Amino acid sequence: MKIVVADDLPASAVDLLRAPDAWTVETFAGRPRSELLTALADTDALLVRSATKVDRELLEAAPTLRIVARAGTGVDNVDLEVASTRGIMVTNAPGANSVSVAEHAFALMLALARRVPIADGSMKQQRWEKNRLLGAELRGKTLGVVGLGRIGQEVAHRARVFGMRVVAYDPFIPPHVAADMGIDLLALDDLCAQADFITLHVPVTDETRRLFSRDQLARCKVGACLINTARGELVDEAALLDLLEAGHLGGAGLDVFEKEPPTEWTLVSHPRVVATPHIAASTSEAQELVGLDVAAGVRDYLLHGVVRNAVNFPSVPAEEFAKLQPWMYLAERLGVCAAQLAHGPIQTVGIRYYGQLAEGPRELVTGSVLVGVFRHVLSAGTVTLVNARALAAERGVEVVETRSTRPRNFTSLVSVKVHTSTAEQWLEGTIFEPGSPRITLVNGVEVEAPIEGTLIVIENQDRPGVIGEVGTRLGRHGINIATFALGRTSAGAVGVVKVDEQTGAEVTDAVLTEIRAISAVRRATVVRL
Repeated sequence: MKIVVADDLPASAVDLLRAPDAWTVETFAGRPRSELLTALADTDALLVRSATKVDRELLEAAPTLRIVARAGTGVDNVDLEVASTRGIMVTNAPGANSVSVAEHAFALMLALARRVPIADGSMKQQRWEKNRLLGAELRGKTLGVVGLGRIGQEVAHRARVFGMRVVAYDPFIPPHVAADMGIDLLALDDLCAQADFITLHVPVTDETRRLFSRDQLARCKVGACLINTARGELVDEAALLDLLEAGHLGGAGLDVFEKEPPTEWTLVSHPRVVATPHIAASTSEAQELVGLDVAAGVRDYLLHGVVRNAVNFPSVPAEEFAKLQPWMYLAERLGVCAAQLAHGPIQTVGIRYYGQLAEGPRELVTGSVLVGVFRHVLSAGTVTLVNARALAAERGVEVVETRSTRPRNFTSLVSVKVHTSTAEQWLEGTIFEPGSPRITLVNGVEVEAPIEGTLIVIENQDRPGVIGEVGTRLGRHGINIATFALGRTSAGAVGVVKVDEQTGAEVTDAVLTEIRAISAVRRATVVRL
């Protein structure tokens, strides 16, 4: 594995990535972008902070890249659309700096309430202005938290300790969850009308960009103070300056700006603004935790496929991933088998879960089926869990998922049906203990067979001598049978032959032609896994 660290990370994080044998870690902080582009030609993972712009040019220079990890919360500097299209996982470290950002929000709040910067400035100019620096307590005030994620919750927790009433706006948080934290959920207009301090903790999206527009700022309570440690694009800075000048707003504590560094300094210089240069997460503790968090995430993804803190794919806890991993392996192989058995362009992929597997989110297993299906027709490196659904949509392939808690003959079961314009291929499989994936059904016929190596799937009339004739023809070409599984119904039989690959003999088209020439054989297909 080759890993590139483009920006400054703690030495402990880099050491963690160097720990696995045969892993190469190269650091590029402070080096020219041209060198970084060259190094990415054969890189598996890229770690960045906010300095490196992971744009289309950079991603296209990295044909083998599997994961981009952002050491921080925001991923504004990563082109998520291009990364997802190319099947590249993008992760971040959303919780590691939560306490640092929350504490900085309070530092700005207290600085505004007690007029600390003005007091400090006057003292440094040897002026004793005690009588004009009357402050205000936070106790008894209402704090409006916009965005009740990890950081918002940390802020709310500290606000209650200060004796503040906490209200929040977050359309994605159920009211009972907020109530359990002692927080009232309000509409944004109601929050603005009631809050003495408003603190922002949401990402920048099409819906939140300039969420605090001129109109929204005007709806704020007279004398309210705005705190922004999230993203500068959330606020209309020109409108904020006008409302501060007019006296409608009592102050602003800003750590982030629409342009960084600012090119227009009037807002920053305003006497009722406390400004810092995007340092809310810049504590030694946060940087250490963030670095270790993203490094561990990259390591676990490359070593085991564990998806954690992904922003362009569902994440699952490590313990849940460990349970799903055998099913993901089975699902991908069922997809490969079904695609190789199918003839003609695929129109629909149907996936059905039975028994215990039908419970809970199964996006990783569904994605694995699609990875298997599309890897048969596309180069292996271009299809991943991240872009498998997008590839299906691009090709007009409908993906249908269904569930049944009925266990059938097994505790859990995965069923995959691939439909073309002329036929349907139907496979089912399960996990035998200890962790052995097996095919359990082929086109409606129950048959128990391994799902590995090179298989010959034969559909034939159920009559004596067919197995012997198949074995004779394979033996004639020096092909040894490792296992032979047979399933029978009144309509016919299905045989799954696993050939012994150690002999070096291959199942060529000529071999298949001879097997198909057996009068009882209706169909014979080789599947390579």
